[in-house]
This record gives sequence, C-alpha cells and structure tokens, in this order.
Amino acid sequence: MIALSTLWFPILLSSILVFVVSSIIHMATPWHKDDYPKVPDEDKVMDALRPFNLSPGDYMMPRPASVKDLHSLEFMEKRSKGPVMIFTVLPAGPVSMAKNLLQWFVYSAVVGFLAAYVAARALPAGAPYPAVFRFVGVTAFIGYSLALWQMSIWYRRAWGTTLRSTIDGLIYAMLTAGVFGWLWPH
Repeated sequence: MIALSTLWFPILLSSILVFVVSSIIHMATPWHKDDYPKVPDEDKVMDALRPFNLSPGDYMMPRPASVKDLHSLEFMEKRSKGPVMIFTVLPAGPVSMAKNLLQWFVYSAVVGFLAAYVAARALPAGAPYPAVFRFVGVTAFIGYSLALWQMSIWYRRAWGTTLRSTIDGLIYAMLTAGVFGWLWPH
C-alpha cells in the first residue's frame, strides 16, 4: 500500500495533461461541433421565450405537478401536442469560461485523486507499469465517462454526443493512467 502523499505529482501532472488535451479536443478540432444543433428560426424562438425571463437552471416542458397528473388527459394532450423539452437556461450576457475551466481542472484533479486512491490501495511500490495503468485507467475512465450515459438514457441526449464524450473520457483516462504508470513509486 502506498501513501497518497507520494502520488501528488502524478495527480497534478495528469490533471494538467487532461486539461490541455481536452482544450485541444474542444477548441482545435471539429470533434464536438455537432453536439448541439441550431434551433430552426432561432431568433423567433429566442424572442418568444425572452418575455418569460427564465432564471438560469434546468427545466422540463410540459411538466406534470404530480405522478397523478402524469396520467391525466390534460397532460397527455399537452405532451402529444408538443413541443416536449428538457432544457438548460444559461445566464445571459458575455461568455466567460474561467469558472468552467477552473471547475474542470478541479474535477480532473479529483478523478486523479480517486484513481490514485484505488491504485495505492491495490498495488505496492514498484508495481509494473501495466498493473498501474490498468487500475488507474479503469478508475479514471469511470470518473470521466460512465455518468454521461445517464443523460442519453433518461434525458434523450443524442447518443452520438455521449459516445464522443465517452471517447474523450477514454483518452483522458489513458493519459492519466500513462502518467501514473510512468511516475509510480519504486
């Protein structure tokens, strides 16, 4: 068993590497360009919604008030007539990614920490690279990818979007595993 304090450098380095590679994937490649298609007649839709002054958050429409209402004729008619949506409202105004990027880095560090914890409890100092890669890689993959599938299962996010993000997670997991395999204490 290895002390987590000896793994601070691979945790930090893998977080930095994931941060840089994810930035390249999202900003310098067309890999995710079709994740969110444009709404037809966007200006009209935005003009129609603007008077409601929706606060930032997640919404469902139509939304029943209770399970009983879910089976009411009124609700079923609304749902049949459509549109049926689950949507997120973001704050209006200029886009600042600083907070998101900071949260992403912290998240990557948490994934690295959890992967370090699992590997440090399972493997001794001097463990071979493939064993370290396997434990860290599987744990990091779970952290980066599996919860994404719920969005497609329950909220109808396009499976293509989820698959692309899962592949991203696999890349991040392999980078994390590679750093840990390389820097594993002897």
